[in-house]
Amino acid sequence: MNEVLRQEKKYLITIEDYYRLSKQFSQLLTLDSHSSGDGYCIRSLYFDSLEDRDWQEKEDGVDLRRKIRFRNYGSHSQFAKLEMKQKQGANQKKRSLRLSREDAQEVIRGNNSVLLSYPDDFATECYAVMSMNLYKPKAVIEYQRKAFVAKENNIRITFDHHIIGTESCYEIFSENLNQYYLLNPYLVILEVKYNGFLLSYIKEMLASINGSELSASKYCMGRAISKHYRF
Repeated sequence: MNEVLRQEKKYLITIEDYYRLSKQFSQLLTLDSHSSGDGYCIRSLYFDSLEDRDWQEKEDGVDLRRKIRFRNYGSHSQFAKLEMKQKQGANQKKRSLRLSREDAQEVIRGNNSVLLSYPDDFATECYAVMSMNLYKPKAVIEYQRKAFVAKENNIRITFDHHIIGTESCYEIFSENLNQYYLLNPYLVILEVKYNGFLLSYIKEMLASINGSELSASKYCMGRAISKHYRF
C-alpha cells in the first residue's frame, strides 16, 4: 500500500497557456518518466454509495470527504490501482493498492470479497466501506496527462487535457468505451501538488495564469448526465 499526504491546487487554463507553461517547466523541472509528447493516458473508474454520498459531499463543500476509484493506464493495462482520496482541510491524503486485472474486474462486477485476499489493511478497509455503503461503479473518466516533478517538497505538476468519460459503461479495460467530451478540448486542468510549501519560482510562474483556482473535480464532471452537472 502506498500513502501520500500533500496539498493540491487546481487551475483551469487555455491550451495556449498549457503549451507556454509546459515549455517553461521543461526548462526547470524533470519530465515524469511516463510522459512523452503530450503525455500518457489515465483512465479512472469512480465508485460511489447508493445515494451518491461522495458526490454530494463534494458539491456541498464538506471539509472531510473521500473518493474511491480504480485507476489504470488504458485498455492494455494488466492491473488497476484501488485508490482512496481523502480531503483533510488543506491536505489531500491518497492511499493506493495495486490489484490484478482479474480482481479489479471482479470488484467492478460487485464481488468486493476478492479484496479480502490481499493482506494489506487498506484492502480490508476498502472492502468494509464499499460493502457497508453499497458502493457501485458510477463513471469512467479518461484523459491525457503530461507531468513534471521536482524532488523538493515532493512537487508534482500535471496538465490534464482531452478529458472524456462515460456513465454507461464501467469496463476500464475495454478498447471500445463509448465516451464523450466532459470539458472543452481547448481547455486544460493544471494541478500542482506539494508537501509543506511551494517553491517561489513555481509560484511566480503560476502567477501568470489567466484564471483562478478551480474547485470542480473530474468525478463531478463525469456525472454530468445523471446529476445534470454543468462545469
